[in-house]
Amino acid sequence: MNERKQQVIKKAHELFINKGFQATSIQDILEYSGISKGTFYNYFSSKNELFKEVFSSLRDKLEEERNKLLIGENLSDLEVFIQQVTLMMKINKKNKLFSLIEEVYVSNDPDLKDFIKRSQYLTISWLYERFLDMFGEDSRPYLLDCAILFMGMLQHTFQYNVLVKGEQLNHTEIIRYCVERLKRIVDDVQEQKVQLLEPSLLSTWLPELMNSENHEIVKMTTLSENLKKSVSEIISDQTTQETCLQLIDFIYEEFLNTKKTRMFLIESALLSLSMNKNLKEREEFVLYKEFLVNKDN
Repeated sequence: MNERKQQVIKKAHELFINKGFQATSIQDILEYSGISKGTFYNYFSSKNELFKEVFSSLRDKLEEERNKLLIGENLSDLEVFIQQVTLMMKINKKNKLFSLIEEVYVSNDPDLKDFIKRSQYLTISWLYERFLDMFGEDSRPYLLDCAILFMGMLQHTFQYNVLVKGEQLNHTEIIRYCVERLKRIVDDVQEQKVQLLEPSLLSTWLPELMNSENHEIVKMTTLSENLKKSVSEIISDQTTQETCLQLIDFIYEEFLNTKKTRMFLIESALLSLSMNKNLKEREEFVLYKEFLVNKDN
């Protein structure tokens, strides 16, 4: 992105935080950023479009930081998820995202409301994918409902705890409390087989995301790095270790670079990896293999 345009986005974001979106005029942005009206309209068609750029920039930053927390970690570890959500809530607070979202809804601007709704769908989709990592395929039919419940539970629990505790608020404590409640909800709906919304709705809400393989690539990258770390920890023989690492790299390249993944090659490589009993029994390998097999199905 153009460096000057990025600077305008940064300055506009500061104004939106300090003055609010509605109270910030284009003239305010021009003066604070030190640009002309012509330059502004060269970058953005309207203040609404600038708001979208600000919001999208924050979302991209959050996604990048969130993914960093997964590197070398077990995707099913609830503590890692708690760290990710803690990061998300702190970024939201620092940037007053909830206040900005409320302003958009009060403005009753249909275009911005649709934009915010899509952002909320993206959060639900992320929660759904992470719940799959943590609770497994058997829970899949119920996890969209659980993602929606968790997002509402989290938002309102924070809202009322802020009123009582103010700056003394412990983000991690509240998030861990909500995650513990979530575990019981997932167990209950799976046992009762109660479902309100089909997970396939995500492809209707976010067709461009569901048609993209980006989220699968991110997950495959994380699973591969975790498995390679496990190989380095449990296999002392240098030759065997190098062979396993080469097989993992081969599977990753096959997954990533071919128009049609040749599963017979991946299955052969997986079989070779599973010949090492210690590696075969590791959770990192189980999750890695499960992801590849489910993708093929």
